[in-house]
Amino acid sequence: MRQLLTERYRERLAGVLSCYDRIIVIGTLPGACYAKGMTAFLSARQIRIFDYPGFAEPLRDRIRDRAAELASAASVTIEHVAKNHIRKEDIIAKVLAVRGDHPGLVHIISAMEACNSYKPWHDKRTHRTFLRPDSGKCLHYYFYFIDAELGLIYLRVPTWCPFRLQFYCNGHSWLARQLTATGVGFTLADNAFLRIDDWQWAQILANHLSPADLHRILDRYAQQCCPVLDVFGQSYHWSFMQVEYATDLVFRSQASLKPLYEQLSRQAILTVKAEHVASFLGHKITAQLGQEIGSQFATRIEGTCVKHRFGKSSIKIYDKFGLVLRIETTTNDVSAFKHYRTVEHRQGPATRALAPVRKMIYSLNDLREILLACNRRYLEYLSSLDDFSAGVRALDRLTRPRPVKGRNVKGLNFFSRAEQTLLSALQRPGFNIAGLRRADLRPLVAQCSPATLTRQLTRLRHLGVIKRVTGTYRYYLTRAGRAAVAAGRRLTEHTIIPALA
Repeated sequence: MRQLLTERYRERLAGVLSCYDRIIVIGTLPGACYAKGMTAFLSARQIRIFDYPGFAEPLRDRIRDRAAELASAASVTIEHVAKNHIRKEDIIAKVLAVRGDHPGLVHIISAMEACNSYKPWHDKRTHRTFLRPDSGKCLHYYFYFIDAELGLIYLRVPTWCPFRLQFYCNGHSWLARQLTATGVGFTLADNAFLRIDDWQWAQILANHLSPADLHRILDRYAQQCCPVLDVFGQSYHWSFMQVEYATDLVFRSQASLKPLYEQLSRQAILTVKAEHVASFLGHKITAQLGQEIGSQFATRIEGTCVKHRFGKSSIKIYDKFGLVLRIETTTNDVSAFKHYRTVEHRQGPATRALAPVRKMIYSLNDLREILLACNRRYLEYLSSLDDFSAGVRALDRLTRPRPVKGRNVKGLNFFSRAEQTLLSALQRPGFNIAGLRRADLRPLVAQCSPATLTRQLTRLRHLGVIKRVTGTYRYYLTRAGRAAVAAGRRLTEHTIIPALA
């Protein structure tokens, strides 16, 4: 088996980090998040089912009043977004550029969006009156905060019952706060670390994102922004909606990553099959499989991305800022993954068995191990692909002009007749044993004067085609020079000339 990319490029890597990225959590009120439960809730309080809108309207007004209070206290204006093409992230980025990243309320955005609801219904056949599920639109508030522990977060609050909340945070922002608290220097661009003074300590911190701490923060923002909990007498139940886990290979220079990523992305889109995608994500393809499997290559402003989908989960590879090679597993259904855990039964004692991951936020630690394993399997596959990036870098080094002492040294031109004559002379077998001097080359390149030949040897030495023996005027072809000269002659004599004949 070939070395992993992390081992093969150890000298070119600044560090490797695996960390949660985007985390979206859904908050639901256990007794009100489904129609039958809300029906029972109204009946227990002797509220007529057809008075349900009258019950919900005062709660809607509470949330509107609370949004106005928070906006007034923080001296911000609630901004209504009426068009779908306007990105809320862009609005917040502009606000943060002026405001800064100190903790507190950043901005409040309102928007009319789809929501789940209930509709009163009377069944004439059974003579029962109850609520049944419905959908519609209501005003939603997006409360954006800079949290002292999590960094930038938002809480999406609908103004209509059953008040299904949506919370967003980012693991990289949380880790940045942890590094700052422990005095470790770093450079964070968007949601990627380009530099960390202590990568091992950063990884230890990243592995300790606590679900209990997350739960505490979630409850605090729910109580602050959605003042209806006293009516229902319950606290929110928090479950995962979407989770991303990223493994970043951070390179020291763009010149190291660019040719490697071009090779990997090209081969990944051509060679990854359906069974590979399933195995990356810990699944098997069976006759009963009903999941959609596919791969796609996308070009974005930031770069390109290769994404492999399996049902509601995906794994992808992309580059960020030309320095970070990111492998990222995303899932919109954590229960699609299985692991060994304690399983409660309706009858009998609990047992330990293979079961789907629970959607509750307390699965955070188990889910990290599962998603990290997905990234690891994909990294192993990428490491097994042909890697010609070293050849790309060598060719670039030999053929591009480079500045030397304030002057540009011209790169090799394998199609120039004068260049071919000089390179062919350098390739003579006798020079591989005793090396060569300028005097040895003069009979072979008679068109070059001694001064010109001296300049050419100096140029080839700067390009890395030849190297000088210390303390002498003898030169040898370097390994890259020998390979480049041989390849250039073979391409010219066996491909280009016959094609033009």
